[in-house]
Parts: sequence; C-alpha cells; structure tokens
Amino acid sequence: MTTLRIDVDRRRCTGIGICESLVPERFEVDDDGTLIVHDDLVTPDIRDGIEDAVRSCPASALSLTERNEQ
Repeated sequence: MTTLRIDVDRRRCTGIGICESLVPERFEVDDDGTLIVHDDLVTPDIRDGIEDAVRSCPASALSLTERNEQ
C-alpha cells in the first residue's frame, strides 16, 4: 500500500508558521521556531490543506513523498 507522507527539510525551515496556520492539527511551530509535525501521514480529509501548506511555504521546506507501507 502506498501512502503520502509529509517531509520537512529542517535546514530550510525558518519557522514562519504558515503551515501551522493552514493545518494546525498537523503543524506546530515551537517557541524556539522549530517545526513540529504531529503526524506525517496525509489523510484524505486534510490532503487539500497539506498541499496548500506545501505550496505556501516560503522556504520550500515542505514536500510530500509517496512511501510504500507494509
């Protein structure tokens, strides 16, 4: 089974928090600017929001990856 997962390039992430504002149930920017991804699995109910967050990231730190799960 193939699943879609959120990937974060921590070297690029600046902690601006646009992703958090778009999908707060998955993204959180900690007080020190570190991005926390609460669950990297992209489910159908939040896929549109996650895709918006990826497109909206000014640092291009977010991406989506298809992974084969067993």
